[in-house]
Amino acid sequence: MNTEDENKLTSGELADAAEFSDERTLRPQYLSQYIGQDKIKEQLDIFIKAAKMREESLDHVLLFGPPGLGKTTMAFVIANELGVNIKQTSGPAIEKAGDLVAILNELEAGDVLFIDEIHRLPMSVEEVLYSAMEDFYIDIMIGGAESSRSVHLELPPFTLIGATTRAGMLSNPLRARFGINAHMAYYELRDLTEIVIRTADIFEVEITGDGAHEIARRSRGTPRIANRLLKRVRDYAQIKGTGTVTDEITRQALTMLDVDASGLDYIDQKIIRTMIEMYGGGPVGLGTLAVNISEERETLEDMYEPYLIQSGFLIRTRQGRKVTQKAYTHFGYAYPENENGG
Repeated sequence: MNTEDENKLTSGELADAAEFSDERTLRPQYLSQYIGQDKIKEQLDIFIKAAKMREESLDHVLLFGPPGLGKTTMAFVIANELGVNIKQTSGPAIEKAGDLVAILNELEAGDVLFIDEIHRLPMSVEEVLYSAMEDFYIDIMIGGAESSRSVHLELPPFTLIGATTRAGMLSNPLRARFGINAHMAYYELRDLTEIVIRTADIFEVEITGDGAHEIARRSRGTPRIANRLLKRVRDYAQIKGTGTVTDEITRQALTMLDVDASGLDYIDQKIIRTMIEMYGGGPVGLGTLAVNISEERETLEDMYEPYLIQSGFLIRTRQGRKVTQKAYTHFGYAYPENENGG
């Protein structure tokens, strides 16, 4: 494997603040700096300290939950807390067992291997991973069909951190090999507000408390969205205002971006309106809905549906998705009497 191919598979780096690129300046480096996910932080703090006291590698960690909640950031924080190197790759980048072997062969004792979208690992790769995770060795076949032979390769103890938005797609054997399971939940409003204020400070943006609160309120419980909205509101404030992000400037900017008071964007609104106007609120199948609004089924299921369900605008039934009374009220539609038992 040449250097260019290796770079496509992994990016190895020391988990140290000075090593983080500009893209990662917003990322907290340690648990004490990480805002939100308090239960997970409390658990990880105990597990990491115990592993360090025993001078052992941390047990394998599975981070799962909707996109944008800080799974990648948490992986780097864990490596920082352990004081070890981290190598980062993703499920789709590891196409064959040999790719995984090349990555594992570069690990040193205690290192962290972070695999994003781990649910997309090919089965042939996943099967090699079993023995690597459990007993720190791999058996691989090398050579041609007639001269092939098995090679046993011992590995140093390491920690695998897997991240996924679709934990249900992981096979049972792989899921069972993770000793630590952490469900990343949507963020509380107070935590998101604190994140917005922190990001504004890093960007050197003047922001009022009400402005930060308004951005947080419309961020769908997701730090990635909060930071993205702050950047756009900052632009609006610079051109249309005095440069200070206030609640009024925030409302104007987010109205321009089609982000409503509940954080629903154009696609969210299109989903709900289509279900009400074309299907009487449902039930309707996800595939049918995806065709109607010209989006991929997977995009709806992973990026939009979780928040709509969490916020009470949508429910799943055996027959399909249905719009709730809350959604009818939010969008100004009359709620059908027969849906209320009338």
